[in-house]
Amino acid sequence: MKPIAPSDLLDNLNWRYATKGFDATRKIAPELWTTIEKATTLAPSSYGLQPWRFVVVNNPETRATLKGVSWNQPQITDASHLIVFCRKLEVTPADVDAYIEDISRTRNVPASALDGFKKMMLGSIASPASLSGGSMHEWTSRQVYIALGFFLSACANLGVDACPMEGFDASKYDQILGLTAQGYGATVVATAGYRSIADPIAAMKKVRFPLERTVKHV
Repeated sequence: MKPIAPSDLLDNLNWRYATKGFDATRKIAPELWTTIEKATTLAPSSYGLQPWRFVVVNNPETRATLKGVSWNQPQITDASHLIVFCRKLEVTPADVDAYIEDISRTRNVPASALDGFKKMMLGSIASPASLSGGSMHEWTSRQVYIALGFFLSACANLGVDACPMEGFDASKYDQILGLTAQGYGATVVATAGYRSIADPIAAMKKVRFPLERTVKHV
């Protein structure tokens, strides 16, 4: 573990903003993008079940089509990378079984030693109303947003610009990318690359409430 200086962390997060104008000529180096992908998969999730999939859209024609169902926002095609954060439509007992097997293999413990944990997870997914948000949809969506936060933080700390985006037709994304048939649904989108010098927002000061208004100690 090599912690960065507190001042560096705040500088990096103050540097980032929801980039509206990307330099379409600049691309993220493959090894750097792989690091961002790996960082995103390290995001925590409820029980560690990771009910998500991150779809990186590279095909220019597909991105142009997606732009048409994203209010024609230029980030979709101008940014170096487009990533669609998808929630799993249903977390099933088979998913729990596969996860238990993965834990057993990775940590070299017998699967039987995880029976209590397995029973707890099965009980939760069998009663979606008991999950945070009151439904499977809300629960898995919340997990996806945790991953989005990891993605944005990773980008900022690596000097990569990014923009989280909710302005898109999720049902059209599902259709265009064939997500529903794969058991997933588009939840939030992010673009990443490098800001354009012509983006006026880049020079604007960040607006945040004072710390004492936002953070309360009890």
